[in-house]
Amino acid sequence: MAIAELKGQNVPVKLWTRIDEIEYDAMTQLKNVASLPWVFSHIAAMPDVHWGKGATVGSVIAMKEAICPAAVGVDIGCGMAAVRTNLKANDLPDNLKEIRHEIERSIPTSHYYHKSSVVEKLCRVGDKLKLLKKVSSDFEEITPKFKKEKDFIFRQLGTLGGGNHFIELCIDTRQNVWMMLHSGSRNIGKVLAEYHISIAKKLTHNQSLPDRDLAVFLAKTPEMRAYKYDLLWAQSYAFLNRVTMLELYIDVLKRFFPELQEEERILCHHNYVSEETHFGEKVFVTRKGAISAREGEMGIIPGSMGAKSFIVKGLGNSESFHSASHGAGRRMSRGAAKKNYTLEDLERQTHGVECRKDKGVLDEIPKAYKNIEQVMENQKDLVEIVYELKQVLCVKG
Repeated sequence: MAIAELKGQNVPVKLWTRIDEIEYDAMTQLKNVASLPWVFSHIAAMPDVHWGKGATVGSVIAMKEAICPAAVGVDIGCGMAAVRTNLKANDLPDNLKEIRHEIERSIPTSHYYHKSSVVEKLCRVGDKLKLLKKVSSDFEEITPKFKKEKDFIFRQLGTLGGGNHFIELCIDTRQNVWMMLHSGSRNIGKVLAEYHISIAKKLTHNQSLPDRDLAVFLAKTPEMRAYKYDLLWAQSYAFLNRVTMLELYIDVLKRFFPELQEEERILCHHNYVSEETHFGEKVFVTRKGAISAREGEMGIIPGSMGAKSFIVKGLGNSESFHSASHGAGRRMSRGAAKKNYTLEDLERQTHGVECRKDKGVLDEIPKAYKNIEQVMENQKDLVEIVYELKQVLCVKG
């Protein structure tokens, strides 16, 4: 059951955290969403809920005959990948610096990209090849103004980005070594989202909203059809981006560990739209900073780069629209983190993790995030923990 409930103008907001743990701006966003006439049943706010651009991060919103693009976010299809390998902790060298540098040389981070497309070389067979062909062919029907960027867009496949995106090497409590990464649809997802949000804000039915950032598209309109096409394409592109990075990451690790084999693979979105049935009604569900957690479904919930992460199995809680949190969630803005913490703090909080420890990642300091163990406690009715991981190496953009 939800820990608390907030009364909304149209529907209630069910919270998997205490009301006093949500900052004022995020609370205002949730109330504004709860006033929209298209929202169905209630809003589910995950335990990592916090303010986000346009709409709240850590929110699950079901709508009848409408989609709010800000409730998906500008990094369409952002999500996680995790691979359990056959390696054990004692197979790793004491110093992981060279492995980190090799990952950074092989997988562009921040705003950088590949000099030429690598995806064709990596996705030659099976499901990966089918996905590449679909993403490539479907690209021809996206909003025309973005077609001229095709070469650049496909050179960004297999790149990490910046912010809270990461590549990690982790060890679970059974001493298994895991590969993990977090990334999205790169620049094309961002520009597609911003383009469609700007269109939604101009539509007549959105002019009297309490917050114009919450503008929606209505079903069976040309604007909705155009957005939905670009949205689903970007979600597939983001998925392909993670698959491509995994192949590059595996190639790197095999240079150090030729015996490396994949034992288990988990992939999931946490910024996306899905057409689902809840409480007997067909609805559009937007998860912004939330994963699907249907009964038995595997998912990934990472902490910060100095905290634990979790591989989980969904419990199928209908009250959360079969959802769970996507991570720890920020408790402090990037600007506030830079003001409140020093490089010495970063060094101390990431002790034992091979990672950058400079001003460029100070805003990602672990204490800028909520306590992941408390987040997991708050959602024990949403997911079951299968593996508990701790990173030993982290690459940030």
